Amino acid sequence: MANKDKKTMGRFSVEFEIANNRDLNSAADGHLDSAKVRRKKIKGVVDSGATRLILPRAVAKELGFPIKQDKVKVRYADGRRGLRTEVEEVHLYLLGRDGVFKAVVEPNRDTALIGAIVLEDLDLLADCTKGCLTPRDPDFVVSEIE
Repeated sequence: MANKDKKTMGRFSVEFEIANNRDLNSAADGHLDSAKVRRKKIKGVVDSGATRLILPRAVAKELGFPIKQDKVKVRYADGRRGLRTEVEEVHLYLLGRDGVFKAVVEPNRDTALIGAIVLEDLDLLADCTKGCLTPRDPDFVVSEIE
């Protein structure tokens, strides 16, 4: 029952890959052996009510993502607020789609959190009843324009 309740609230787990985008660019330019690109498959919770990509501090540190100078404000579902570190150059791969994102670093998380910005950018729809992601169009990322 608890698992069903979580899905009803718009949350379910997925596995995806992230890589250090600076490493990827260095490898593409021939300055870094592609085997040395820092990358990792991780588990994350898709939360249609969350906004951003959230990474555990241990993962952000392991992959060496560049840290932004300014902190970002966060607001938790239970009403708590705080300031967190933000990293950039997070290359995320999910369901055959990819993009480069900034991420909020959460010190006490074990899993990532995938919010609406990532889903929108990759044009993925969250089916909370089935607990899965589906591309809106299986062949293309659709961009809404005027």
